[in-house]
Amino acid sequence: MSIQFPWITTIVLLPLLASFVIPVLPDKQGKTVRWYALGVGLVDFALMVYTAWQHYNFHSVEFQLTESYAWIPQLGLNWSVGVDGLSMPLVLLTGLVTTLSIFAGWKVKNKPRLFYFLMLVMYSAQLGVFVAKDILLFFINWELELVPVYLLIAIWGGAKRRYAATKFILYTALASIFILVVGLGMAFYGDTVTFDMEALSLKNYSLGFELLAYAGLLIAFGVKLPIFPLHTWLPDAHGEASAPVSMILAGVLLKMGGYALIRMNIEMLPSAHVYFAPAIAILGLVNIIYGALCAFGQTNLKRRLAYSSISHMGFVLLGIASFTDLGLNGAVLQMLSHGLIAASLFFLAGVTYDRTHTLMMDEMGGMGKAMPKTFALFTAGSLASLALPGMSGFVGEIMVFLGLVSSNAYNPTFKAVVIFLTAVGLILTPIYLLSMLRQVFYGTENPALTEEHQPFFDANPREIFITACLLLPIVGIGFYPNLVTQTYDAKTVQVSALLEHNLQSNATVIAQQRYPQYAEGSAAPPFSQMNSAKLLSVGNLNTLVNSDQHLM
Repeated sequence: MSIQFPWITTIVLLPLLASFVIPVLPDKQGKTVRWYALGVGLVDFALMVYTAWQHYNFHSVEFQLTESYAWIPQLGLNWSVGVDGLSMPLVLLTGLVTTLSIFAGWKVKNKPRLFYFLMLVMYSAQLGVFVAKDILLFFINWELELVPVYLLIAIWGGAKRRYAATKFILYTALASIFILVVGLGMAFYGDTVTFDMEALSLKNYSLGFELLAYAGLLIAFGVKLPIFPLHTWLPDAHGEASAPVSMILAGVLLKMGGYALIRMNIEMLPSAHVYFAPAIAILGLVNIIYGALCAFGQTNLKRRLAYSSISHMGFVLLGIASFTDLGLNGAVLQMLSHGLIAASLFFLAGVTYDRTHTLMMDEMGGMGKAMPKTFALFTAGSLASLALPGMSGFVGEIMVFLGLVSSNAYNPTFKAVVIFLTAVGLILTPIYLLSMLRQVFYGTENPALTEEHQPFFDANPREIFITACLLLPIVGIGFYPNLVTQTYDAKTVQVSALLEHNLQSNATVIAQQRYPQYAEGSAAPPFSQMNSAKLLSVGNLNTLVNSDQHLM
């Protein structure tokens, strides 16, 4: 009976169905509503943990707990869901961060029913993105998630909330069109029409179609990640969003872009990835350096953290472009790690704002004496973000770094330049984060701020609990990375094997001239051989990967 129970469907739909109860709950001051929403979040997260512990095989590369129901047969749309090594860790991350963000919005007094209703709807949509096996279902959840985020920023944001919300919806909604167009193109390509992602990955696309499809999806997912120069919505959104919404933006929404790049661009279009990988490595490098440099120029606390997120997500791009299972493993770990770290930092920024009523760092100073607990927690989160050994940020970034170093795909010159500039980014990160701590917590208190808001109350037990729930796994992963890597290691080995089979071919002089970044013998195969170079599909690699000694 337990095997037949629709675990994934229940996990996805529970918050959505529960949200429709909120309008009829007997509650005048919002107290019942917030306890109800928190209870729903906790139950759903507990269900995720139980399902992962009891029914998920860490060492399988297949989709597990799959469910498929005909939804709209006339359109060929099915409710097809499942989890594998890429999606299960992100499902758990979504459950943890979203539940804590609901708890973080405990003091919301403006339209609490609508606030918690939108939070639960967004909860379901995020989960739907990570578990969808049907490309149309993926697109629907991707679009559904945009509406709650827009309203949460536009209603509960700062002074420029409408501008930030409008910019967010324009960037993300327009970019999403590429998902629909590419998805339909892939579905109708060839003799069969299907929206199933596994079936789409088996189709033999022409090189020209793959390159166009890859470029379209790169734009769509690049906005969400975000990739330079499609990133400008993020600092505005973070600067105006409330702390609970910023936690979800940084902790979950950015990870949807990285997940989709691996799930669709790499798994479904591996031949095109061979041609785009050097450009993605360069874009990742630009993200790291550009984000770090822009963070220096921000006097707004949350905007500095937003540019820090842009910089850190560059490591995800480097891992995706590395052609190694270590680099890809590091990219997934970086997404999980950054989700925890960024959520904690944005929450603590909200805690600081609640006391000072300002986000301008040059108006603060000396807060360490007034709020020692907040200072200690903020310092711990910042040290994790700057990749201090013993914390998850260090493990994720060093795995990406070593994955790129050990890659045989690129020639030594290209690899040396990328590695050197990446190291520069690693040096810049502690500088702007420690400078942030100095401006906010060290020095003398601002007399004007002290007179207006004295006394400053330190972090209360609820705020300490929320931060601790994020910091504990950060430290746990830092000391024992296998805590999470075992959930997806088999999958990343399979995906990297797929890329290696598409990369390795008899390189021609023409191919090497077109792609000088690749090492000799590892260049992309010539155009005429690309269709046959898609040697093994994801499904056909199962036997190879399951016998790999790396999994033993």
